[in-house]
Formats: sequence, structure tokens, C-alpha cells
Amino acid sequence: MNSIEVRNLTKRFGNFVSVDNISFNVSQGEIFGFLGANGAGKSTTIRMLCGILEPSSGDALVGGFSIKNEPDKVKTQIGYMSQKFSLYNDLTVEENINFFGGVYGLYNKKLQERKSWVLKVANLAGQEKTLTASLPGGIKQRLALCTAVIHEPKIVFLDEPTSGVDPISRRNFWDLINELSSQGITVFVTTHYLEEAEFCNNIILINAGKLIAEGNSKQLKTNYLTSTILEIECEKVVTAMELLEKENFVDEVSIFGNNMHIAVNNKFTSDQQIRDILSNRNNILIKRIDKIIPTLEDVFIHLLEKDTKKDDK
Repeated sequence: MNSIEVRNLTKRFGNFVSVDNISFNVSQGEIFGFLGANGAGKSTTIRMLCGILEPSSGDALVGGFSIKNEPDKVKTQIGYMSQKFSLYNDLTVEENINFFGGVYGLYNKKLQERKSWVLKVANLAGQEKTLTASLPGGIKQRLALCTAVIHEPKIVFLDEPTSGVDPISRRNFWDLINELSSQGITVFVTTHYLEEAEFCNNIILINAGKLIAEGNSKQLKTNYLTSTILEIECEKVVTAMELLEKENFVDEVSIFGNNMHIAVNNKFTSDQQIRDILSNRNNILIKRIDKIIPTLEDVFIHLLEKDTKKDDK
């Protein structure tokens, strides 16, 4: 059963096409990753699916309701958390919970039940009078998610929810997302942290408003990236990158932390080709060259570069 069905959805702003005729489904209870660079059309898509922004053409069913014809009914089925914390910093924890509970139509006994749930899950029991602005980022983040689902929606949209939060808090946040999914709630999430996308049941990549890939993490790595990926640890990594990207045995080069990933083709025969270029000719010390399992980031970079080259032709 699908929680979301998107059909030929398009959004134009004047002559600019932000979302370009996209179609996809999201199954009930799954964690669905919607990935793309800044300006790819992610947030515009989410705003349309939430019934906030009217599509230029096409339609989508969210929780069984048309975003074009029944946007108010769509809003009763969903929760939403933006990349900026959707809380009021000048209110206390309890005041924020009461406010969002009221917005979603919760009162009296039901509000008290859900307030108790929020305080427990956000680890804020006993801190009801604490000013929200004083909360650590990770706790504030959990509170924001809990208030977004305080009314027990069938679907929750999370737009860059872990932006600017430390790795431990991000991991704890994803534990909460998995808990919501196990309860049958559909989680539609965008993120810049591609390691987080590994937790998604299904993933779509969008670039310049168009869908360029779909599948789970394993499928994306298997179906869209057939090159061998090497990780190189060396000195002068930027210089090394510039040297290698000129070679005919290298398809793509990218920086990963202090190291470099290169995708090599069938003209690559051995590590010695790399050592000759970097060490022997340019005196760049190589610490190691390892063949690695590709990451989602490798897939993402490959697909974006492929899509860019296609558009340039």
C-alpha cells in the first residue's frame, strides 16, 4: 500500500522549472530518502506534497488525498519538520508542546496523553518549564520531531532535520525515526548526510528538478556505479587530484575527508600507474591505495557528473 503517489508533478516559477515532471511512490511505513544538491528541487517538492505550494501541473495523493484538489485534507494526514527547528525558542518546553498540540486539534485528556509521550521520548520529563532556547541541539531536535508527530499522523516530512547537529545526536535522532517507521508511520526525509541515507528503505536522487536514480542503498551502488573505486591517502591531495583527473584510466575523482576516491576504467591495470604519476614524476608521497566498496556519496557524485555532462551536450 502506498502512502504517497506522485504523478507527473511539476512546479514552475516564471520560466524556471524547479520540479520537472516527476513520478514516484512511497510505501506505507517506509523510510524514504529524497536526496539532491542545494537547488535540486527537494524542498519545493516537499512543500507541494504538504499542500503548502500548488503544483503547476501533475498531482500527488498523500494519505489518499489530492494535493491539488484537497490540500486541507492532506494537511490532516501529515506532520512536518523543517531544516530550521520548528519550535519557538522564547517558549518553554511545555508551552511549545501545548501550542503544537492545539494547532493539531488536541485538547484536554488527549493533549495530556500526547504531552506525556513527547516528554518521555524527547528525554525532557521534569523539564517542562525549561526555556526551549536553552536546550542542547540534539534534545531540541527530538522535541521538534515529537511535536511534528504529536497528533499521530500517518506521514511525516523531515526537511534536512539533522543539519548542524553533532554525529551522536544525529544517530539518536535516527533511532527515533526507525521507531516511528516500526509503528507504521511513513517517513519522507531529505538529508545532506549521505551516510544517513543508508538507513532509508528506498532512495530517490533528484538533480535540476528531474529524478536521476531510484532504489535502496545496495541497488544504487550495484545498478548505477560499475567502476572500480580506489581510495588514495597521500600528501598534496588537491594537486594529486588535479593530476589524476587528466589520465585516461580515471573516470572520476573526488575528495573524501583528507583522502581521495577515484573511479577507474578498463584502461587501469595496476596501482603502479598511480605511483608513477604521483610519486615518480611529481614527488607526492603515497601512504596507501586501497580498493573499496563504493559509498552512496560515490554514487551521488557519479550520477551528478553524468547528468551534468548529458546536459552539456
